[in-house]
Amino acid sequence: MIAEIRKISVSIEETLEDMGKRVNPKAVKVAVAAVVKNPFAGQYVDDLSGLYDLGAEVADILTKRAQEALGSLAGEISAYGKGAIVGVDGEIEHAAALIHPKFGAPVRSAIGGGKAIIPSTKKVGGPGAAITMPLVNRDDIWVFDDMDGIEISIPDAPRSDEVVVALAFGVNGRPLKRIKGV
Repeated sequence: MIAEIRKISVSIEETLEDMGKRVNPKAVKVAVAAVVKNPFAGQYVDDLSGLYDLGAEVADILTKRAQEALGSLAGEISAYGKGAIVGVDGEIEHAAALIHPKFGAPVRSAIGGGKAIIPSTKKVGGPGAAITMPLVNRDDIWVFDDMDGIEISIPDAPRSDEVVVALAFGVNGRPLKRIKGV
C-alpha cells in the first residue's frame, strides 16, 4: 500500500520569552501532519496489517519535514510524540495500526536513537478537529523538563475517508523549566 497524501501541515513554535523572562535557550516544538487517504474507510477489515507499512512510510515523510522545519536544531531533538485523527468513516483501530506497529522505527532511525516509547493519542473526528500530542524525552520518559504537549489541527481535515497522522518533536524542553524530581 502506498500512502495517498492530500496535504502536509507544519507548525513550529519557538518560545523566546515567558512570564517576562527570556527563555534561553529558546524552547522549540514542531508538529507535522499528513492528511492520508484511509483505504479502509467505510468498511470493517479484520487484517489491518496493510496500514503498518503505510504508517512507516508516513513516519519517514513526517520526520524529514519536521527536521527541515527545525533546521540547525534538528540534531538537538530531545522529545517526541505522535497522534492521529481518523475521519468519521474510519475507526480508532485504523489510527492504532498506522501509528503503532512500524511508525517508530523510521523516526528513531532518522533522529539517531530514542529508547523511550513515542507517546501517542488518537481519536475519531471531522474537519478541523484538533489533537494534542504528548511530548516526552526520547530516551527517558521521566525527564520532567521534556514533558509537554503540542496541538495541531487542519481546517479541512480529516474528511470522512481520511486520517490526519501527526508527529511532534521538542528541543530544549518546556520554557522556564524548573520542576525537580522527588
